[in-house]
Amino acid sequence: MNSDLQQRMEAVLADALNQQEMSGASVLVMKDGKTLCRLEAGYADRKAGRKIKCDTIYRLYSMTKPITAVAAMILLERGELCLQTPVYEYIPSFSGGKVWRDGRLEEAIRPVTIHDLLNMTSGLSYGDSNTETERRTRELFCETERRLITESPMTTREFAEKAGAIPLLYQPGTSWKYGIAADIMGAVIETVTNQTLGAFMKSEIFEPLGMTDTGFYVPEEKQHRLAMAYETGTDGKLKEYTGNFLGINNRMKGKAGFESGGAGLASTIDDYERFARMLLQKGSFEERQILRPGTVEYLTGGRLFGDTLSESPQGSFERWFGQRGFSYGNFMRVLWNPGQASVLGRQMEYCWDGWLGCSFVNCPRERLTFLVMQQKKDAGMLVTRLKNVLFSHDLS
Repeated sequence: MNSDLQQRMEAVLADALNQQEMSGASVLVMKDGKTLCRLEAGYADRKAGRKIKCDTIYRLYSMTKPITAVAAMILLERGELCLQTPVYEYIPSFSGGKVWRDGRLEEAIRPVTIHDLLNMTSGLSYGDSNTETERRTRELFCETERRLITESPMTTREFAEKAGAIPLLYQPGTSWKYGIAADIMGAVIETVTNQTLGAFMKSEIFEPLGMTDTGFYVPEEKQHRLAMAYETGTDGKLKEYTGNFLGINNRMKGKAGFESGGAGLASTIDDYERFARMLLQKGSFEERQILRPGTVEYLTGGRLFGDTLSESPQGSFERWFGQRGFSYGNFMRVLWNPGQASVLGRQMEYCWDGWLGCSFVNCPRERLTFLVMQQKKDAGMLVTRLKNVLFSHDLS
């Protein structure tokens, strides 16, 4: 343990609890397989007085995406998936794609490919603006959520088939937009493997890594370990968040029909550390080879093209993300130029976050993993503060 690092991070968490910036959080810093810092602070359920523990289960939301990327890389290694392949070969509704531009539809100049999905250069969106593309994407999520507790829930492949009929925001490969690409990737994986996404991930990733608490739902016997989700009320105080989001059942009960490759997994901090450690160890974990070293190098070295002034993939990414120095690929951001970033970090770190505040960072040169698990909307500044504390230390 690094006592100074531990104390400084404890102070940040104590301040966040005092300011009701969070209900509770787990923090874990590992280097060379050894623990530098481990903290649990606050409550998994404030009303019940249930504290955060090392086995608390969290909704990962977008921290699902790197796991989906690894699932895709497994198929890439086996020759069962190619980056240049059009998505319509797996999801037929993506054939004959249309682009919504200047208030009218135009033909796509080329089809969306697997590579476009992994880089978020497909023209798909999460529906956060008011174009025709995004309005129809919101409608798709509304339908998915309406059917969550019915006898005919949306399935992963049905979601993708419906998404393929939505016009794209831009010509494939010409720009960048955060969106449902990882959900479509999940449906592609199902089509290639003839399994559900969850079954493939369980056999190829979770079981080999010993990730016993990770999946697309939380079984009844583990429900008491699932953290409550929170948001800030109009009075500035924490209140429970009980809504469903992005087609995900907030209580994570029962097997999901829609196994979202972009947002659907729940996990613990120790389970995710095993996944992160496998990547740091160039694809190996306890004598099991999940990915080959060259594949891991490709997976974790993503970079978009273009400059920050043009409507290029890199420029669009920087304007959305709000930080220079980073680029994006394979459902993760990569820090290429630390001196340009507005948060401390290490060159070639790769990372991603989740909607309720979970975050992971791997630093391959320092052989270090940084994980934060929490369940609160708009909680990113806590992660930034903890990250600045971590990377102000000598980690050699």
